[in-house]
Amino acid sequence: MTRYLALLGSINIGGNRVKMVDVKAAFADAGYGDVTTIAASGNVVLDSDQDPAMLEIGLEDLIKTRFGFNSCVMVRARGEVRAAVHENPFHGTGPEHGSDKMVHSIFLSQQPEQTAVDALIEEHRSKGSERLAIGDRVLFLDYVHGVGVSDLSSKFLERRLKVKGTARNMNSLKNILGKMGE
Repeated sequence: MTRYLALLGSINIGGNRVKMVDVKAAFADAGYGDVTTIAASGNVVLDSDQDPAMLEIGLEDLIKTRFGFNSCVMVRARGEVRAAVHENPFHGTGPEHGSDKMVHSIFLSQQPEQTAVDALIEEHRSKGSERLAIGDRVLFLDYVHGVGVSDLSSKFLERRLKVKGTARNMNSLKNILGKMGE
């Protein structure tokens, strides 16, 4: 069995309200092992023998069937979650790094075209103080002054990069890693 993090997008925002205890029960009922939920924002750690791509499809279907709404699910193994923290160029200590609350890793459904990433970075260069960089199926973003005042919303990023994504800040990711047994 492999230990995975399932990042559920669109959970407990808008009309997609669900208790994490119910998500945990649904995943356990579906046969996933050692299910743990972290916070109310759609972080589920579980054990599975399934291929990650098939696991994503199965979990999306489970959420639709059990809770009645669509959620884009990103599944990552422990090493990928660790990389989303440690390879984030805006995370760390020192004046060149952002705060753990403002620095995010946005997990992407697939690797975006480099030309789309370059165009996004160039377009935003003169519009805001946020900093962006790309990793392996993850966009690193330092919101600097906060998500709420940024033009770089998830919908905006998805349109520009032509991939779906779900974001977690460094505080959340470090907590998740701890629960995954880093």
